[in-house]
Amino acid sequence: MPLLDLDPAVVATARRLAAKAAAPVVEIARSHTTVSVERATLRLAGITGADSTHRAGDVPWVNRVVDTVAEHCGLQDGVCGPVFHALAEHDLGSLTELAEATAAGQVTFRVPTGKDATRADKAARAAVAKGLRTVDRNRAQRDKLVAKLGDPPRRPWIYLIVATGDIDEDVVQAANAARAGADIIAVIRSTGQSLLDYVPEGATHHGFAGTYATQENFRIMRAAMDEVSREVGRYVRVTNYASGLCMPEIAVLAGLQRLDMMLNDSMYGILFRDINPIRTFVDQRFSRQVHARAGIIINTGEDNYLTTADAVDAAHTVTVSQLLNEHFAHEAGLPDELLGLGHAFEINPKVPESFRLELAHALLARELFPDAPLKWMPPTKHMTGDVFNGYLLDGFFNLAGALTGQSILLVGMMTEAVVTPFLSDRDLALANVRYVLDAAGGLAEDFRPAPDGLIVKRAHQVLGEAVDLLGRIVDDGLLTAIASGTFGLMKRPPDQGRGVAGVVAKADGYRNPATDLLDEGATK
Repeated sequence: MPLLDLDPAVVATARRLAAKAAAPVVEIARSHTTVSVERATLRLAGITGADSTHRAGDVPWVNRVVDTVAEHCGLQDGVCGPVFHALAEHDLGSLTELAEATAAGQVTFRVPTGKDATRADKAARAAVAKGLRTVDRNRAQRDKLVAKLGDPPRRPWIYLIVATGDIDEDVVQAANAARAGADIIAVIRSTGQSLLDYVPEGATHHGFAGTYATQENFRIMRAAMDEVSREVGRYVRVTNYASGLCMPEIAVLAGLQRLDMMLNDSMYGILFRDINPIRTFVDQRFSRQVHARAGIIINTGEDNYLTTADAVDAAHTVTVSQLLNEHFAHEAGLPDELLGLGHAFEINPKVPESFRLELAHALLARELFPDAPLKWMPPTKHMTGDVFNGYLLDGFFNLAGALTGQSILLVGMMTEAVVTPFLSDRDLALANVRYVLDAAGGLAEDFRPAPDGLIVKRAHQVLGEAVDLLGRIVDDGLLTAIASGTFGLMKRPPDQGRGVAGVVAKADGYRNPATDLLDEGATK
């Protein structure tokens, strides 16, 4: 039931301005490709494995092939035409054989024409469609398991992080967390993986402050959580990160291994990893098309803005980003039920009325996006190392989530900013969540902020400031707004940043069977 009495005309204006601000960026995303989009397409077509003989260490075969195609004839026409033409021309039985021949210098790629192009397009579409049918089967399997085992009995779903660096140890911690009440297990990626322009292969045991996102690690965790799901009698969801320079590829691997949620924000990589803005917007559009096909809930990253900007002064930038993320998601085919917009409990607790302000911000997100599975993030910026104070602050965060109808509640840790949490820390944190949710029960039914009180007035103020900012972004351009430090105080020019060399303008003859099949919703 709406509690803030938001003006429908103001809300409609906000969405109209967000769409207008996003439109030029959508056009850029549609008219460009990237090396990661092309690699993701070949992964859907079935290429796996790595060149273990390379002097610099294992190099994924998909990188070998795409880099060589780019060198021989460019990527402006797409990678599939040259690849599937070469496959037929050299009478090779698989993409792996083609990759091996490529590494040995035995293949010269060119853009096919005429009947050669028609044959290559047909073969590429069939191969990519086979990969997408695997994604479709995984989505159907998830639906069957949820129907059989059941969803968690209440909202918000409890989201807990594991981050050991070793996939086998992650499984142990994740299983224990699920037994203790976690509904969603998020496997944090190894520090710096978002800056790697390749996806490592195989199971890994040496990540720093997190575990590498690989196809095999995805498979291991999903299989382990399926087993635990049967044990605890509810479907336990698995989350990872489709962000960074390999966002499209990781999205594909998540779909192929039945992950359920993925971190996927339209601007996080730009702002906090200095990845080129054009590269990011192109990659996020393709990755969101894949997520939509796979039925994967995305989690956006607005909470990060409040770690670098003040949570009160910059509250409206979170709302603006949510509205932009919503438009980008809808344009890529993601429905509201897969749109896990992010926001956070990051106001300095020393600010007077801080809890009331947090309630205002949380309610505003809830009422602007009533059908979205919002992801509510715990305090991190103002965690001091005082574990007693931190435990209390997390309790307030949990209470705000219960009062404002949040969908996904990330478990806060009292040892935030001190150590990587131990199992005992997670157990205490989960106990905090269980106590608050059990004690609050249906308290949201009784929570009615005064129509002329601070909470309602603050929500209206933030929405008004968001509309004003969106108007300025429409006038100046979203890329200019990002370059000037509008979001999170980070200034990122559109012609700079990591991965800029991997952005390619599409030629008139560009072909990509993955985008065709995703646009059409086709299976063959």
